[in-house]
Amino acid sequence: MILSDKDIKTKLEKGEIKVNPMPDLAVALGTISIDLRLGYQFLIYRRTASPVIDVRNPSTFEGLTELVTKTKDDHFIVHPDEFILASTLEWVELPLNLAGRLEGKSSLGRMGIVIHSTAGKVDPGFKGTLTLEISNLGTLPVILYPETPVCQLVFEELSSPTSKGYSERPNSKYKNPTMPEQSKIAEDYEG
Repeated sequence: MILSDKDIKTKLEKGEIKVNPMPDLAVALGTISIDLRLGYQFLIYRRTASPVIDVRNPSTFEGLTELVTKTKDDHFIVHPDEFILASTLEWVELPLNLAGRLEGKSSLGRMGIVIHSTAGKVDPGFKGTLTLEISNLGTLPVILYPETPVCQLVFEELSSPTSKGYSERPNSKYKNPTMPEQSKIAEDYEG
């Protein structure tokens, strides 16, 4: 079952769902979601001489990205065919009986900006900022600004609470992130 605006607001007030800093709910709370804003840090993928990224070989990940930090008054340009990682301004914590689904904002999608390419699921017990997989599928560069609403989080109630939250599971790769993180898929192949 998807939570309504009333249920989201109640769970925020009771501290069952935590969002920090809390956006202005008069603006950010939709009928079934809460808007989250773009943070200040961006991981830019560099062009390299390496012909491939090997998902089993972590050394092929080295030197692929550059971290760029902006201020509230700065902007970030996403060029056509560019892929970057960013994160939400907000730290989010979900209880064991709720999952989240991250969705892009349609206003950005209509300009060709995709906010998450595949990883839209937020597991019960997740704690951290959400990494955004941003691409520009359009033909023109698009300027984005930190603190701008760029995505929305929908909450779904589970049939029963999970036995262990994402952040407490020993094999969870992205625990308590505070900034965008590069892929850790190579950990899936380690002994």
